[in-house]
Amino acid sequence: MQDFIYRTLENGSSCIMGYQGDEPDVVIPDDQNVTVLYDNLFAGHKEITSIHIPDTVTDMGEFLFDGCENLRHIELPSNLTTLWGYTFCRSGLEEIVLPNKLKSLPPFAFKDCKNLKRVVCGAGLKKIHSWVFGGCDQLKEVIFGPGVEVSPRAFSTKELNT
Repeated sequence: MQDFIYRTLENGSSCIMGYQGDEPDVVIPDDQNVTVLYDNLFAGHKEITSIHIPDTVTDMGEFLFDGCENLRHIELPSNLTTLWGYTFCRSGLEEIVLPNKLKSLPPFAFKDCKNLKRVVCGAGLKKIHSWVFGGCDQLKEVIFGPGVEVSPRAFSTKELNT
């Protein structure tokens, strides 16, 4: 079972405000013109192992996947421009590819992602804020282009290839 609670935004697009479900593979419907995934939407859903997000999504809220410790696969939408703090904290991700339209990684975006080993940033990334990867003990590689402003406090791992 997967049930989503929608709210229509002023521009006519939709925001998903709530989720109820128990399936490991979550598919967000692409027929509602969803542009925003609201804060805490999937927080604590340990059963989730993968999620499909439609390309219409541009904004992903705080603590969105907090505690989704079995989440291993996520394909981010190509139109994603904004992540809020703690979006993926305490999730089970091992690797993630960030889309080209994403401009910055907010503080604590991947905090305590204990399994995270590799991050590939899109060409549009301009800034990696402080503490983005705090507590990512297995992180070995973050790939990003030239000219990206990286906070000296972005990484807590000493053995890191950037």
